[in-house]
Formats: sequence, structure tokens, C-alpha cells
Amino acid sequence: MNITLIIIVAILGIFAIVFVYYGGLIKVTCRIEKQGGEKLAYKQMTGDYAKSAKLMDEIYYSLLNNYAIDTCKGFGIYYDNPKVVEKSKLRSDIGCIVEDKDSSKLTQIAEELSTKTFPERSYIVAEFPSKGKLSILFGIMKVYPAIEKYVEYNGYKNEGSVMEIYDVPNRKIVYRKEIIE
Repeated sequence: MNITLIIIVAILGIFAIVFVYYGGLIKVTCRIEKQGGEKLAYKQMTGDYAKSAKLMDEIYYSLLNNYAIDTCKGFGIYYDNPKVVEKSKLRSDIGCIVEDKDSSKLTQIAEELSTKTFPERSYIVAEFPSKGKLSILFGIMKVYPAIEKYVEYNGYKNEGSVMEIYDVPNRKIVYRKEIIE
């Protein structure tokens, strides 16, 4: 009986540590901020958003191996609400942010990848720490409800895309929600 109790307490302790480490207790705050202007190299994807990480990795390695572009920020622009649209019809742009020092190479990659400059304007912005793959899951569970509350409280329409930027050097995920009044 005592050994079983110790094992249960140990497992619960491990779950609590993981929960706290990956951001389970983080309070998410939203703000309006002017952002954008990044140069993007991406592919359009239709289907389950859960498959975006694999495509992002493929694009990262293509940029690195084929064009000597070493990126440190991945992104996904998610156009549809998965609560409303069936998984097979979800639309997104998945790729990497190309830093200014490499932006002259964008014309070289145009045959393989789409490119564009992300529009600079005001967005609803939230951030979440990135400490591994579980941070993405915790971010989805915590950030999206916070954004929805912010949208509702401020009288915006709960429509439009959300961009997630996976900022590796700064160990954070930046969420940008398009503002539609």
C-alpha cells in the first residue's frame, strides 16, 4: 500500500513539474501592437494543422541545404477556426522568416517556395514561452482562449487569421491575431 501511494505521489509530482515548466501556470496577456514587415518563405497547406510542424521542418532544411539560408524563426498563418472548419479543409501558410541579410536570396527560391512580406499593421499580440513541443500544446490551450476573450471584450469580430511565430533564439511563441472590426 505504501509503495503504491509513493508511486502515485511521484507520478503526480512529475506531472506537476512538467505542467509548470511548459507554461501551465503562465497568465497570458493580450495587447494591440504594430508588428509585421518580415520576409516569409512558405508553402500553402490544406489539412490538419497538426501536420504543419513537419512541413515547417522540410522548409527549414530546404532553405538551409539548398540556399544556405539559416533561419531561426518558423511560422504558421492559420486562416480557419478548427472548431468550425473540418480538419481536411483547414488552410494555412507554413514556413520560415528570412532575415534581412538573406532577403536578396528570395528571388532564387521563388520556384520552390512562395515568398511575401507579412503586412505591417496593428495586431492583437500575445506571447508564450517556448521550452519544447509541449509548449506549443500549452500555448494553444492558454493563448487562444485569452485571444478570444480579448476579441469579445473589445468588440472585434472573431474572424481572421492568426500567425504563430516560433522564435527559437528568444525561446518564445508570438501569436498575432488579425483585427477585424
